[in-house]
Amino acid sequence: MSGWKFVKGTGSDSLAAVQFLTRIPMPYLPYDPDSLSRAVKFFPVVGLVIGSAAALLHQLLTPHLPRLVTALLVIAFLVSITGCLHEDGLADTADGFGGGSSREQILIILKDSRIGSYGGAALTLSLSARVLLLASLPLTQIPQYLIAAHVLCRWTTLPLSYYLASARSQQDQAGAGQGARIAKLTTRGTLIVGSIFSLAICTFALRTHAAAAVAATILVTFLSGLYYHRRIGGVTGDCFGATNQLAEIAVYLTGAWLA
Repeated sequence: MSGWKFVKGTGSDSLAAVQFLTRIPMPYLPYDPDSLSRAVKFFPVVGLVIGSAAALLHQLLTPHLPRLVTALLVIAFLVSITGCLHEDGLADTADGFGGGSSREQILIILKDSRIGSYGGAALTLSLSARVLLLASLPLTQIPQYLIAAHVLCRWTTLPLSYYLASARSQQDQAGAGQGARIAKLTTRGTLIVGSIFSLAICTFALRTHAAAAVAATILVTFLSGLYYHRRIGGVTGDCFGATNQLAEIAVYLTGAWLA
């Protein structure tokens, strides 16, 4: 591959990652069914951008508003900039695994765009937990935790998509959604490079508290991945979103615990 093709491909993949994970306006990209699987390596980088923007917003609001109000506005910003992508995944996953007793029932519910009682409860608890935990962190450490949390929570897609296949059969792949475009398609190199990058950013941001945040993220990723595998034999796009949300909460929780 020539140097120009490499640069062009890298640029397209990074734009695809931003386009998929955020609502930030991006230049038009021609549809490529393989672009998302290549873009996964940039997910932690997009997390760094999102976390840094949230940290900057927090710093701007802190001198003027109570901590709880500031935390609420920061979470509202995060929900807006990502278009509720991960919240939608969490709600659908809660409905699917909470309401389905068999693999087939779970997968049917996961495809249903309507939110049920399990999904509503999960969303309420997730939003509340993030606001309360963010407001509970030491004030000077909140920007660092925002950056670390959003790098690590988007890192979770890498190991899940490396180890787990799509939960849907080949016959269902046409309607399987975005998750099937990355499940079991992440390369070992992407996993290693993405992990090193995420660990480096987290260590730089949190210093001595980085180990707890990384350990919590790995634990959430492992346990949720094991649960998905046992219940439905793999993952869906909603599962990626649910683990993302749980990992973000876990990182904030470690910060509040160690404060």
